[in-house]
Amino acid sequence: MHLSATATAQTFTLSDFDFALPPELIAQHPAAQRSGSRLLDGTDNQPVDRIFHELPVLLQPGDLMVFNDTRVMNARLYGEKATGGKLELLIERVLGGNQVAAHLRVSKKPEVGATVSLTAASGCNDHPCATLLGRWPDAQGSLFRFVLSNDAGDDPFTLMARHGHVPLPPYITHSDSAEDAQRYQTVFAKNPGAVAAPTAALHFDEALLARIDALGVQRAYVTLHVGAGTFQPVKTENLSEHQMHSECFSVPQATQQAIADCRARGGRVIAVGTTCVRALESWALNPSQSETRIFITPGFAFSVVDALLTNFHLPKSSLMMLVSAFAGHAKVMALYAHAIRENYRFFSYGDAMLLTRQPAYQTPLGQ
Repeated sequence: MHLSATATAQTFTLSDFDFALPPELIAQHPAAQRSGSRLLDGTDNQPVDRIFHELPVLLQPGDLMVFNDTRVMNARLYGEKATGGKLELLIERVLGGNQVAAHLRVSKKPEVGATVSLTAASGCNDHPCATLLGRWPDAQGSLFRFVLSNDAGDDPFTLMARHGHVPLPPYITHSDSAEDAQRYQTVFAKNPGAVAAPTAALHFDEALLARIDALGVQRAYVTLHVGAGTFQPVKTENLSEHQMHSECFSVPQATQQAIADCRARGGRVIAVGTTCVRALESWALNPSQSETRIFITPGFAFSVVDALLTNFHLPKSSLMMLVSAFAGHAKVMALYAHAIRENYRFFSYGDAMLLTRQPAYQTPLGQ
């Protein structure tokens, strides 16, 4: 970890967001209890080690917590070509008309128009299959467009639910299990469309949510369908050359009103996860948009979010840059060093951290 004493928002490079992480700190399974994970309190000058169920002591009546209610799809499907060659589809987006946009992993790409057989779940005989239509141009050619079908005429969401697998992140080394089907999903997941969980919200169980409600903290929801691109490292040393993946999102009118009410009563808007930050700050920049490629790096002027609950992120990732922009690069790197020394668990099934926005970068909502 390093940062020149004279570094500014304009001089940050990719190397400034690198750090050495012992592999044994990458969580392979969730904590035994959702709210039993650890919570690093980074809201003061000195970090405080807590348990996640202590979160209410850090909240105030009148605060507003914003959650992402996206639901993770069983987006990973396996199959084979007519030649017998194995393949894997990772459904990134459902397009309508039984069409999907998907990542394709295969030794040799099938011809356009070819139909491949998908592996049916045990006990099912509805013959799921996928027909390749070509590239999906909206993703700069990195995704393929397929039609999913089966004998019963089910839609892609039903086919994934029946035959798909939980799309665990690449750093989790085991195959998906019944535990993953439950725990790689928030307790309030509602709108299907994500291929990765909004992981900061995985720590909340119904009992903790009830305690937060009783405290007088309000709740609101956005939907941002997290894409597989969230795991892609930034590869360009010059951050301005990085192109973000696109994600669908919405900020309902009820949430917009809840934010206005929170501001009026002097409460804090607390985003549960970086996906909520991306949705809220994208909405503030352009209320009419429904897709975002926002790339938040140090120097970004936040206009909505006051505090952030977040897990620990990959080195050189866009999410490391987002949290550094939010709380300050030097502080975030110091907190990560503390977390490594204290054996916190990292990434999707890992522990969490609470941050407050550094005062240097803020613009009033609406300006």
